[in-house]
Amino acid sequence: MQINLIQGEFSAADTAALIEQMLQIKIRFHEKKISVNSSEEDIKSRETKIKRLQEELANFRRQMLQSASSYHLEAICNLDKR
Repeated sequence: MQINLIQGEFSAADTAALIEQMLQIKIRFHEKKISVNSSEEDIKSRETKIKRLQEELANFRRQMLQSASSYHLEAICNLDKR
């Protein structure tokens, strides 16, 4: 199954807002999954993912400062049963 989340032309400001919100949602997802009952391995794995997402967000913000006036943005989610 495929879900078309975002598709279209967006201003630089709207593109930045959409991408930043998507990354923040993913960061919060991993933060909420860390609990007292989590194994040390799971905690380290999630912390690594959070740091990577935070780095991607920081890099994205830097690039957007040098941005064009508009962007074509597509975000498609592919779902496969396992």
